[in-house]
Amino acid sequence: MTDAAQQPRTNRAYWTVEPGRGELRTAPLPAPGPDEVLVRALRSGISRGTERLVHRGLVPARVHERMRAPFQEGTFPGPVKYGYLSVGVVEQGPQPLVGRRVFALHPHQDRYVVPAADVTPVPDGVPSDRAVLAGPVETAVNALWEAAPRFGDRVAVVGAGMIGACTAALLARFPLARLQLVDPQPSRAGLARALGVEHVRPEDAAGECDVVVHASSTAAGLARGLELLGDEGELIEMSWYGDEDPAVPLGADFHARRLQIRASQVGVVAPARRARRTPADRRAAALDALRDPRFDALLTGSSPFEELPATMARLAGDAPEALCHVVRYD
Repeated sequence: MTDAAQQPRTNRAYWTVEPGRGELRTAPLPAPGPDEVLVRALRSGISRGTERLVHRGLVPARVHERMRAPFQEGTFPGPVKYGYLSVGVVEQGPQPLVGRRVFALHPHQDRYVVPAADVTPVPDGVPSDRAVLAGPVETAVNALWEAAPRFGDRVAVVGAGMIGACTAALLARFPLARLQLVDPQPSRAGLARALGVEHVRPEDAAGECDVVVHASSTAAGLARGLELLGDEGELIEMSWYGDEDPAVPLGADFHARRLQIRASQVGVVAPARRARRTPADRRAAALDALRDPRFDALLTGSSPFEELPATMARLAGDAPEALCHVVRYD
């Protein structure tokens, strides 16, 4: 706990200052109000797919507002302070939260002040490194509320990136007849084994699926996902394509087989649960799911906060094996 008189007066945060270049900036740290918390960061996570687009300045102008992170500062393509996977300890705020580890949808920053309602306590059994995955796991929870897989279903997850892998890890708990994680990279076989699911290449994936979850962010993955569906099957589209507009194969037998494509986006709670669940409920469910140590397989590296500009540049380049990179605030 930090006494108010000893509270640090500044914070340091990572900013993308222009496409391809980031830096750490120092700024004043406001004192928390009566319904706010001061959080000292312990870890943050780099969501490589989205943050790669931000770092490279590839967020399309038409979605600048929709892509805003909850505590983002600045605008795309930069300068912009962006990120949404932060775990820290509350140093000041409402007494029940003081001293507790919390998750917040906050950019990479060593200390920050946010409304108390916008932090979620991290369960004692969840290590801080793993807790940064609350964001993608929450996205996966929302997708499964959309997909509603049933007992004995045949399910494929196409794309073994962070979102696809989180979704497959949750689906491994379901009583399914078949679950395959479909990805062309042979190296994803090790990840699949750690998650307790079967890895197959796209050409070897089994068809007649009841549900396909697509998370590869490629037109080829989307096309293969539709091919894997059985008649009247449903594809849940989770991919973010940035400035690309993929071709969707709606010819051939798409209509004859009465296939369905449904979007899933974490910005709102899935309609099937919206009347009974809030975003806070959904995030708490994701953090509870992270008690499972299998999720550690998604943590593919770590580095100090001080090295973040160089780390982001490296991850935005050719780092296909990267899933979630952990930033340490030691």
